[in-house]
Amino acid sequence: MYQNDDMTVRAAALTIFLCILFGANTVAIKLCLTGLGPFTAAGIRFTIAALVIYLWARLKKASLALNKEQFGQMLILAAIFVVQLSCFYLGIARTTASHGALLSNVLPFIVLVLAHYFIPGDTITLKKGIGITLGFVGVFVLFFDKQDLTGDVKTGDLIVLMAVILWSSSAVYVKRIISGYNVAQITLYPIVFGTPFFFIGALLWDLQTIGELNTTVITALLYQAIISASFGFIAWNSLLQRFGATALHSFIFIMPLSGVIAGVLLLGETITPYLAASIFFIVAGVIIVNLRRKKKPLKAA
Repeated sequence: MYQNDDMTVRAAALTIFLCILFGANTVAIKLCLTGLGPFTAAGIRFTIAALVIYLWARLKKASLALNKEQFGQMLILAAIFVVQLSCFYLGIARTTASHGALLSNVLPFIVLVLAHYFIPGDTITLKKGIGITLGFVGVFVLFFDKQDLTGDVKTGDLIVLMAVILWSSSAVYVKRIISGYNVAQITLYPIVFGTPFFFIGALLWDLQTIGELNTTVITALLYQAIISASFGFIAWNSLLQRFGATALHSFIFIMPLSGVIAGVLLLGETITPYLAASIFFIVAGVIIVNLRRKKKPLKAA
């Protein structure tokens, strides 16, 4: 069994790669929503993802059986998953990809606060407190960004922030129960149980379910479904089980950088002084939170 400080060079490289992919996901969602309604996009994305994950589980001969307690836990995760993703898609539709990427990366700070109360022994130290403060200062600064900061964008930012709070709650809950599951179970079932509700939401609330399906929309949708939600979730949960959260979270600062850079390159968004300041505070906070006193050399893969 690997411990947090046993991460190999190959695992570290994979973690960096995943952080880049996850950071760019807000841009993929933004592009996808140019041709699909928010709930429609989420439903199609996670239908494809569920199929890919199921086929992977069958190939790996991973057990998908759940006992009664696990079934109940997966229903709880699915409920959070549906509300969280619904908020995230609705928020991204109203704000910029750069704002969405930065707000998404407040996740580790909210997780630390929740873990302090709900995970025994995971208390907030002075170092964590400084990191959390910097992270929330970054969010505060972001709301002063005057780049296209209309009322709709502000509303989108608040909805994305609500999604991140729900995402953080899910992460803490998963951290408490993950030892009783294999990667296929913990990844697949919240998606399977939750996805039908996205299609119900599409029928009720999407002003346009399917609009123009061009190459950009389809590519963005497949990126979210296969690269992020299938490969990304499975790889991340596998690394989480093998090396622990501490080792992985040391690389999370890459996500906001990746998201903002992708927004600038692919969507033509501008890095304003407020946006730059927000990047600085959030990245600095993540680095301080995950800074360890002693670092052992990575083992060769």
